[in-house]
Amino acid sequence: MDIIKKRNILLGEQVIKNLKSRNIDAYFAQNKEEALKKALEIIPQESSISWGGSVSIESIGLKEAVRKGNYKVLDREKATTLEEKHKIMHQALSSDFFLTSCNAISEDGILVNIDGVANRLAAICYGPKHVLMIVGINKVVKSVEDAISRARNIAAPINAQRFDIDTPCKKTGCCYDCKSPDTICCQLLITRYSKIKDRIILILVDDNIGY
Repeated sequence: MDIIKKRNILLGEQVIKNLKSRNIDAYFAQNKEEALKKALEIIPQESSISWGGSVSIESIGLKEAVRKGNYKVLDREKATTLEEKHKIMHQALSSDFFLTSCNAISEDGILVNIDGVANRLAAICYGPKHVLMIVGINKVVKSVEDAISRARNIAAPINAQRFDIDTPCKKTGCCYDCKSPDTICCQLLITRYSKIKDRIILILVDDNIGY
């Protein structure tokens, strides 16, 4: 076995164990294909499904799969007006499954996410019956402090490149702890425990996916 894969499997086992100790259901997938298969096994047919901005769920093919499947999809990307988009985003908070990723996970199972509008963070905290996270092993770090640092200094500056915004990190790739009107670092969410057992479901993928 490849030594990097062996290390990732061992690390994954520990992270999964620690997530479960925090009432978060968790699985380890060897690759993107296995992650997609597991996600579709978890989501019952005819479920209502929505998502926040996530490169990870798209990269494993989950978005495309649910759009083609027998589900009630609340797709904000099909909105023709800003008003319609926000209406769908609010409806997503009552969905059966909200699909997302995570900006960083500490080895002891604490989830860290950062956001601008914060609809994604709102859904993680409360609302949807289930939150299904697809997370690459590249997002696992040692401590919650490292997770916060990753969210602010790696994930946010990279994600800034995806949007038509005017922030220092978009121009330099570095976080300046800015107060720009376009900042995408408005809210920071630390999830150390799920009050409702197994409401949050996380599939940790042995691949570098997402930012």
